[in-house]
Amino acid sequence: MKFNSYRDRDNYDTRHGGPFDRGSADSYYHRGISPHFYVEGTSTSPRIEKDKMTAAQIEDYLAGYEFNEQFGDKKDWG
Repeated sequence: MKFNSYRDRDNYDTRHGGPFDRGSADSYYHRGISPHFYVEGTSTSPRIEKDKMTAAQIEDYLAGYEFNEQFGDKKDWG
């Protein structure tokens, strides 16, 4: 998936803890692809794993991951 511009993320629900947000966070922190999301806020509500996600939620997670790979930055651990 390729994004044409930064504004393309407006096509997704980017709420904190949602699939797009979690995908972009995994990319930012140099983590591998592992689709998941939180029902409400990150770490303050149940975590939903890939086997319980819909195809659309997995697609949103992957879009968030790819978006950060393309436009975001990466955590500098140094």
